[in-house]
Amino acid sequence: MKPNILLIFADQMRGDTMGCAGHPMVQTPHLDRLAATGVQFSRAYTPDPICVPARAALTTGNYPHKCTGTKQNSGRIRDDQVKMAEFFAQRGYGTYASGKLHYVPYSPPGTPRLVHGFDRVVLHESGRIIKQFDATGSREGLEDYHDFLKTVGWGGYERAHGVGNNDIHPAPSPVPAEFCVDSWVCTKGIEFLESHTTRYPRKPFFMFLSFPKPHAPYDPPRPYDALYDPRAVPPPAQALETPPRRTPTMLLEAITHGWNLWSPEMHRLARAYYYGLVTFQDLQIGRMLEFLRGRGLLDDTIVIYTADHGDLIGDFGFFTKGCFYEGSVRVPLIVSWPQVLRQGLRSDALVGLQDVLPTLASLTGLPLPQHVDGLDLAPLLKGKSFDERPFYISYCLDPPRQLYMVTDKRYKYIYSQINGIDELYDLQEDPHESRNLVGKPSAARTVRRLRHCLVQWADENNDRDILSGRDLKVTHEDILNNAGFQDRTMGWRWY
Repeated sequence: MKPNILLIFADQMRGDTMGCAGHPMVQTPHLDRLAATGVQFSRAYTPDPICVPARAALTTGNYPHKCTGTKQNSGRIRDDQVKMAEFFAQRGYGTYASGKLHYVPYSPPGTPRLVHGFDRVVLHESGRIIKQFDATGSREGLEDYHDFLKTVGWGGYERAHGVGNNDIHPAPSPVPAEFCVDSWVCTKGIEFLESHTTRYPRKPFFMFLSFPKPHAPYDPPRPYDALYDPRAVPPPAQALETPPRRTPTMLLEAITHGWNLWSPEMHRLARAYYYGLVTFQDLQIGRMLEFLRGRGLLDDTIVIYTADHGDLIGDFGFFTKGCFYEGSVRVPLIVSWPQVLRQGLRSDALVGLQDVLPTLASLTGLPLPQHVDGLDLAPLLKGKSFDERPFYISYCLDPPRQLYMVTDKRYKYIYSQINGIDELYDLQEDPHESRNLVGKPSAARTVRRLRHCLVQWADENNDRDILSGRDLKVTHEDILNNAGFQDRTMGWRWY
């Protein structure tokens, strides 16, 4: 019998915000135990630090510009792509998803949901489907979590604190902990697996447990809102160069979201609430692992924990994602299957979300029908010879607003097509990315080398728009006048 697969996915989870990643404060006992029984990657990155393209890369094993045709939040996965759930369903697995898929476009009411191969699904898309098809939230069947709250007497209260989905204002959830969304996602996942193991005791399962948190709003349920004293929370990272960094897109977001008005104390409280969401999610992961252990399934299950991207949570005065500082672009990645894989290893190999599908295909002995961009990490996980990437590429946004990152095991180079802004950080000597080295004579050779890596990669991967040499010129006044880049109400929308 093939091994089961439990893919645990978080939304907007930083790679450094776990005890097993060395965080001095955040409590993640269940993730820590998972890391102790498997391989934890300290240099795992998202190929695109935005939700939809990152999830498309996870699903297909390919870079977003290949599997959806865009680097933004609007791309449908193309029909010619291998799709993770569909791949395993066609090879005898029962496939289930609980939580957030974020596969677009969303299907109109009365039509089949776009689920790319999952047999059974319960959805919470943070209200996006509700907003698109019934903003009153009165129509049932659009988002399952919204409907569930009505059955337990808390209908509509998921947004009763008045904080929108991308609005970074900390507030406790008005919904009791047992009914909060991450708890519901775990409960429904357990229900799927209870049904599966009863009906199909000899059939392997692929369970995608997809938590919508710790994505904003930062609204942990009580008592997790008080778990971390904001006065003891480590302060955000700060840039030391003068003038301080302000790439145009980040500056615009700071204005539209109101972050430029925040006090240091508000930053610390937001981080404390984010940490509360992380620990609450860790509790749900523990519930699922304990269920599998109690049913005698854990030894035969490959467990992976990762996320679509991170969150700056105040670093350099910014929040959310869509940039290439470590808080945004680095994600957790833990792979555990103690019966077969190495235990307690912390690897610094450069890996990414596109590696998950080919790795799972390899571990289950099911070859992919076509080549994908991702690497098979199974040799590394088993302690065998493994050819690492010499450098890793991540990008976001389409021309003429593209941003790119190239990193090796020491340096990170960032390029913004808007105004042709360059950044270089020595992650060994400056892990908090406080000093941009571009312009220093000692850094010139490294900048040229990493630029060459970007050019080489872009040419080999048919992403040649970046090679045109044309930068988009934008002034500070353009940014203040919105410049047509982004909805000025972004930070204050519901969903």
